[in-house]
Amino acid sequence: MSASFFALLDDIAVLAKAAAASIDDVVAGAAKASAKSAGVVIDDAAVTPQYVRGISPQRELPVVWKITRGSLANKALIIAAIMLLSVWAPWVFPWLLLIGGTYLAYEGTEKVWHWIGARRGHAAEEDLEHAVQQVVERTETDEKQIVASAVRTDLVLSVEIMLISLSNIDTDSWILRLATLIVVALLMTLAVYGSVALLVKMDDVGLWMLRRPGARLRRRLGAWLVRAMPWVFRALSVIGVVAMLWVGGHILLANLSAVGVPWPYELAHTVTHAIGGPALVSWLIDSALSAVFGLAWGAVVVAVLGAVARLRFTRPTAPAAGESSARPGEPTR
Repeated sequence: MSASFFALLDDIAVLAKAAAASIDDVVAGAAKASAKSAGVVIDDAAVTPQYVRGISPQRELPVVWKITRGSLANKALIIAAIMLLSVWAPWVFPWLLLIGGTYLAYEGTEKVWHWIGARRGHAAEEDLEHAVQQVVERTETDEKQIVASAVRTDLVLSVEIMLISLSNIDTDSWILRLATLIVVALLMTLAVYGSVALLVKMDDVGLWMLRRPGARLRRRLGAWLVRAMPWVFRALSVIGVVAMLWVGGHILLANLSAVGVPWPYELAHTVTHAIGGPALVSWLIDSALSAVFGLAWGAVVVAVLGAVARLRFTRPTAPAAGESSARPGEPTR
């Protein structure tokens, strides 16, 4: 009897070690996958605060919480879909990642193009003031529309996060991949919307500190927070665009090679090794080349979509009043 009891304890110890090793694998895989999807996460954190502009301060956090719940629902559906695809059609993932990389490159390039156009037209400050000078009080219907729009945007970004994460999970175990994706989904949602909640309330915190009587240092800190937040949002936007171009370009290079177009990846690899240097320098060069490739790829997409839009919305002008629509030489009716 005692021998069986000790054998059971030994089995429990073995299972506990295996479980601990699996947890370590999940945590390590989640950390690696999260790092690779950092560009999308930064962009998500930079974009989402724009949805709560113009909302009364009392409604900011409830709206962020509603968007957070929608994001979790998005990620649950996405994880279920890609886990099924990983079993039945794993060949589709490079193509999905190419689509995702193209989306990131397009979004990043479009924002760069918008910045150039705004600088030329001196409209950047006007756009910012227009975004800030929205109606403070919104109806419940307005909030529902804001949440729905934010959740739709989150759906696209969440697909990118989950696909990038899945491509960087180095295990053949279906259960470990599922567990890692769940951990990544929770971590990314907490990181993005926790940061958003903090950012959208920082100016309120600054105003509270500024209006409180007493400590001069606290009031100075409050004034600094109020003045700094617009610059923080601008910096986040710039970092998000650079990260999108870098991550999108890297995804495109890697997955073009996976679908039989290896020369862009090989060229970038050759240039990185030719320059050489420490590991950090090589990483910076590789990241810069990925960003340049993402910008070039995105520029092509922007140009193509712009041409399609012009062709689609170009209509023949109607003849002015009193003018004949007949061709020269033809009798008028």
